[in-house]
Amino acid sequence: QSQLAESGGGLVQPGGSLRLSCAASGFTLYYHGVAWFRQAPGKEREGVSCISGTGRYTKYSDSVNGRFTISRDPESNIVYLHMNNLKPEDTGYYYCAANNLAALVRQCDFWEAKYEYWGQGTQVTVAS
Repeated sequence: QSQLAESGGGLVQPGGSLRLSCAASGFTLYYHGVAWFRQAPGKEREGVSCISGTGRYTKYSDSVNGRFTISRDPESNIVYLHMNNLKPEDTGYYYCAANNLAALVRQCDFWEAKYEYWGQGTQVTVAS
């Protein structure tokens, strides 16, 4: 069964860092575009970052640009989201999503309908 599983969330103080992992099982992330989305309480889910299937193209939302970095480790079949200088407004449930749609091989975006596989999410709370 093809699945994605997020891990690495938790409680962190403002200014702190976390690394989220998105691990695939039952399929390889090779040539899959992968995106991270988050949903804060009372708000709609929003795209945070994505990486193309080739790994050469990345995209960040304006709110996290310069603080978050997305990367992929082909050998471990994991995509990471490195989050630095975290702010209270980064609090939310973080999901990863993936698909090997042709449109996601060389580029990526936050159009949720393009992503077939979704994880269950992991909670990130930024508070002092």
